[in-house]
Amino acid sequence: MSPNLSLVIPAYNEAARLGKTLQTAFEYLNAQTSESEVIVVDDGSTDETTQVAEQSFQNFSGRTSSRLIRVAPNRGKGYAVRAGLLAARAPIALFSDADLSTPLSEMPKLVAPIRAGEYDLVFGSRALDRTLIGVHQPWRREQSGRVFNLVMRLATGLPFWDTQCGFKAFRLDVCRPIIESSKIDRFGFDVELLYVAHLAGLRLHERAVRWNDVAGSKVSFMNGLDGFFELRQLRSEARRGTYDEAIQAARAVAESQQGRAALFTEHDAPESDVSRELASASRRI
Repeated sequence: MSPNLSLVIPAYNEAARLGKTLQTAFEYLNAQTSESEVIVVDDGSTDETTQVAEQSFQNFSGRTSSRLIRVAPNRGKGYAVRAGLLAARAPIALFSDADLSTPLSEMPKLVAPIRAGEYDLVFGSRALDRTLIGVHQPWRREQSGRVFNLVMRLATGLPFWDTQCGFKAFRLDVCRPIIESSKIDRFGFDVELLYVAHLAGLRLHERAVRWNDVAGSKVSFMNGLDGFFELRQLRSEARRGTYDEAIQAARAVAESQQGRAALFTEHDAPESDVSRELASASRRI
């Protein structure tokens, strides 16, 4: 039976915690009524990530199907996420960071609106409701994230408050051309996916989710600096028309869907689940 949902987990040197992550994922998915699959993408790990994934598949998968994709050498989280999404067999795919900083119990917040035909891409946000954050990042990382978001909004015109949360769900028939066209392999890949989907007029939704900082993050100061350069790369690629074919393909698929709501016009902003008052810059930066 084909799965209804694909869970993609990118992993780079995650041997120490991947086993617990996969046990938690399989327990959650096996308790659901619909069929699912788990795809682990090993992004050129130099530890025992591959072996841990394979052993966890044997021990915990149950009725949930599982696959391991190996990428060598290391290409970056963006590349790994795209490899997993493009390999997904379900109509909806969600990728989650390997540390499960957003618990999988938040998954229905993202998946249900796509299943209901309301949105094409729904992504978790830590910024819309900070009371949902249990364990905060170190102060400097939180502030640098806010600065990156401000620069991102100025560079792209996207109206979102958190593009970097590692918890995003995609309606794959519509989003596949966008995923295939993406070029950024590291920190800025989330912005690229959202930006090109926005240009295509797809229905995007930012959704507040629970989140906890987990020790062992692979994000460093240099990653953040790279993100600013990747924003410039994104603008350059867009000006050169790199994404034009993908944008047209995504629009064509969207328009062919029976019963699908009209796409956003060029001047409409994608919807967020926060009020205008809470979305003011004074409350966010």
